[in-house]
Amino acid sequence: MATHIDYYFATVSPWMYLGHERFVALARQHGATVAVKPMNLGDVFPVSGGLPLSKRAPQRQAYRLVELKRWSEFLGVPLNVQPKFFPANGDLAACWILAAAELGTDEALALTGAVGRALWAQERDIADAATLAAIAGESGLDGAKLAARAASPDMSARYAALTQEAIARGVFGAPTYVVGDELFWGQDRLDFLARKLAK
Repeated sequence: MATHIDYYFATVSPWMYLGHERFVALARQHGATVAVKPMNLGDVFPVSGGLPLSKRAPQRQAYRLVELKRWSEFLGVPLNVQPKFFPANGDLAACWILAAAELGTDEALALTGAVGRALWAQERDIADAATLAAIAGESGLDGAKLAARAASPDMSARYAALTQEAIARGVFGAPTYVVGDELFWGQDRLDFLARKLAK
């Protein structure tokens, strides 16, 4: 029986972006099934002790930029540590990804990666519907159909439900990969996830 991974992430997270392609490759390598589950960190942080970036101490904000640059260079993944459209509202992009998930996991994963690249490497506004339509098209998806589906109330309700589900399961940051009841927080824990999948 294939291992199942619940993939909780925030569309605006640079750490999601840095780890996304490696995670997808790892899941495929091990034949794992993936459930794509965007969540709203703005709702997760208040109940988990986290702080939005703007409210973190200056030294923590400064070190975050150092770490992002280090990981970008180490992984060979292009990343602008202070992109033009950040902070960004990732809620609309999350609904687009959930709409893509109705087509299939591969489609949702492709759009998730493309949204991350758009924000962190391509200086694009992922809160803009026209931009999302273009990103979807570049990912081989029908932007008009996704736009209509993403705008439906049940997509927003699904997004809210996934956020509450993440909180209930003890998720406190993004990305978090969950196998059974075991959490792996952060793209820097993918090696531990790989060991889990190899068992």
